[in-house]
Amino acid sequence: MTRPAIGFVLAAIGIVAIIIIHGAFFTVDPTEQALVLRFGEPVRDLIDSPGLYTKWPFVESAIFIDKRILDLDAPKQEVLVSDNQRLEVDAFVRYRIADPLKFYQSVGSLAGANAQLDGMLNSAVRRTLGEATVTDIVRDKRDNLMSDIRDQLKSAAGRFGIDIVDVRIRRSNLPPENSEAVFHRMQTERQQRAAYFRAQGSQQSQQIKAEADRKVTVTIAQAQQEAEQIRGQGDAERNRIFAESYGKDPDFFAFYRSMQAYETSLKAGDSRIVLSPKSDFFRFFSTPTPPPEAAPATPAQAAK
Repeated sequence: MTRPAIGFVLAAIGIVAIIIIHGAFFTVDPTEQALVLRFGEPVRDLIDSPGLYTKWPFVESAIFIDKRILDLDAPKQEVLVSDNQRLEVDAFVRYRIADPLKFYQSVGSLAGANAQLDGMLNSAVRRTLGEATVTDIVRDKRDNLMSDIRDQLKSAAGRFGIDIVDVRIRRSNLPPENSEAVFHRMQTERQQRAAYFRAQGSQQSQQIKAEADRKVTVTIAQAQQEAEQIRGQGDAERNRIFAESYGKDPDFFAFYRSMQAYETSLKAGDSRIVLSPKSDFFRFFSTPTPPPEAAPATPAQAAK
């Protein structure tokens, strides 16, 4: 055998050896678990620890299955709820592979698992939300509805070796054609409530103003009445004092009244008065102590 032929044989043997060695070893990552199959049937226990392992080349094969929590984002779907309204629902699933062998034998891969879960999720969402109202989905019973969907999906996914960790409704919105109508209806309702509150406020305002005006009128009337009473009492007290003063000193009282008459009648202005200087009106100008006025004679005195 020539040297080139020997070299070719050795190279071929080396390549075959490398292929055999490469096929006899496999590595399991920390995020994976492995099944060793011989002609499609498992020949050893599940390998879930990371490291380097061996298998028979060309006879056995290693299937790697992710052991992390996986996610599936379902496409948006339109759901008819119990009050005959349509909602666009966007949900997602978190799951892990609990039984790798059952998973491999039933769905084979993550793509197959996602296809199965997507159909089951759509059915569970339609079944559960179809019996609820918009208010329940958006606010009142959202958590309970998601728990119900998760329980349904967990029961259905068990036969594929899949464990459902969580199911969540990310968004639940009205379709665009309905959102505008709902917005206008809500706007109209708010405007009606605002008009109602304004009317109530205006009515209360009128009542408060009327009550305040009534109280003002009553208060002013009572004050005027009290003022007239006090003024009358003051006038009576003044007249009483005048009467007492006149009784004690008639001359001084006559002098005081004359001084008041002078002050009132002799003010500066255009008014003029023509009187005789000897008039009784000016008697205090001639002497500070004029004699008292003679009392008019009685009929008996005139007869004498």
